[in-house]
Amino acid sequence: MVSVATTATAAFLAFGLAAAPASADTGVDARYTGNIASGHQLKFEDGTVVGTTLFKLTFSDGSTIPAYCIDLETAIRTNADYVEDDWSNYPGEGEFASSQPGKVLWILQNSYPTVSAEELAEKAGIPDLTEKDALSATQAAIWHYSNGADLKQDGNPEAVWKLYKYLVDNATEIQQAPASLTITPNEASGESGGSIGEFTVSTTADSVPLTLDGPDGVKTVDLDGNPVSEVGNGDKFAVLVPEGTPDGEATVSASVTATVEIGRLFRGLEGTPKTQTLISAGKTSTEASAEVKVTWTAPKPSETPSPSPSVPEESPTPTPSPSDSPSPTPPAESPKPTPPANRPGLPVTGAALGGLIAAAVVAVGGGGAAMYLARKRRSGADDA
Repeated sequence: MVSVATTATAAFLAFGLAAAPASADTGVDARYTGNIASGHQLKFEDGTVVGTTLFKLTFSDGSTIPAYCIDLETAIRTNADYVEDDWSNYPGEGEFASSQPGKVLWILQNSYPTVSAEELAEKAGIPDLTEKDALSATQAAIWHYSNGADLKQDGNPEAVWKLYKYLVDNATEIQQAPASLTITPNEASGESGGSIGEFTVSTTADSVPLTLDGPDGVKTVDLDGNPVSEVGNGDKFAVLVPEGTPDGEATVSASVTATVEIGRLFRGLEGTPKTQTLISAGKTSTEASAEVKVTWTAPKPSETPSPSPSVPEESPTPTPSPSDSPSPTPPAESPKPTPPANRPGLPVTGAALGGLIAAAVVAVGGGGAAMYLARKRRSGADDA
C-alpha cells in the first residue's frame, strides 16, 4: 500500500485539539498537520512500491515533532488526531510491538534527521548521500523491523540501499524512553476508610504536581499512606478516602511541561477512523497532562449469622450379639370367655335355651317311666 500524505487545514491551530473526542487515552495529544519532507519511491522484495515521507505532528501549544511511519499497510488520514502511547499498545498491522522495537529506536537515534546526511555519509562510507536518500533509507530500515519488509537492491538508488544495509546490520535492541506524562491506570474504585488505587507515573519531567478535586478529607498519598503532592517518573500513589465519607468520586490531574522523546509511539485517537501509526523521530518540549478518576462507596456491614439451635445427638441403639438374642416366645393364647350364668329376669337365648329344652325332655321322659313302673308294681300286687 502506498502511504498517502496530505496537508491539514489551518483550523487546527485556531481551535487546538478541542475537536478530539473524549476517551480513556493517556499521554500527550497531537495532530498530523502535513509533511516535513518526502523521499524516494522504494521497491521491496514482495513487489510493493511505497513512497517515503517524514511527517509532522503538532501539539496543542503549537510545538511540532518529526515522525516516521511504523505501519506500512495503513494510509495516514488527513487531520488525524494522535495520542502518545507505549510500544506495547501498537494498534497497527504487522508485529512491531512483539518483534524488535528497540532496534527501530536505535535507527531513529542514529540516522536522519537526528544525524545529518553529511554525518551519515561519513559514518557509513557513502559519498554524496543526500537528505532524500537518508530519509528513504531510514524509513526502509524502520519498516524492515516494524513490518518485516525487505528492500530490493535492484531498482532503488544505490546510496539508499547502502545506508539501509548499514542501519539494519548495526541496529541493536534498546529500551524506549519514558512517556512525556502518563498515569496508569486511569481509574480505580473501592470503599471509603482506606486507600484506593495504585497509580504509576511515567514522565520525562523532573517533578509533576498533583491536583485533587474531591470532598474534604480526601487526599493523595504514597503507598505507605503519607500525604504526597508531587511525583516523579516511576513513582506510585493512591487516593485516601477517610472512613465515613459519603459515597462519591474524585479526580487527580497533573499538568507539566515535559519532553516528548525520540521513539515514542503515536497511535490514532480512540473512537476516530483508522490511520497510520507513527513514531517520533525527534524530541520537543510541550505541555503534557493526565487525569485519573477514583470512585468509592461505604463498606457494607458484615452480616453475623444467627446461631443455629443445638440438636442433642442421639445415642446409637446397640446391636445385640447373636449369643445375647433371646429365643422368640410364642404369644400366650387369650382365655375363651365363659358364658355368663343365667340370672332371673334376664331373657335366655341361644345355646342356653337349647340346653333347657333338652333337660325338660329328659325330665318328662323320666317321669313317664317312673309312672309306668309304679303302675306295673301295683298291678302285680293285685294279682297276687
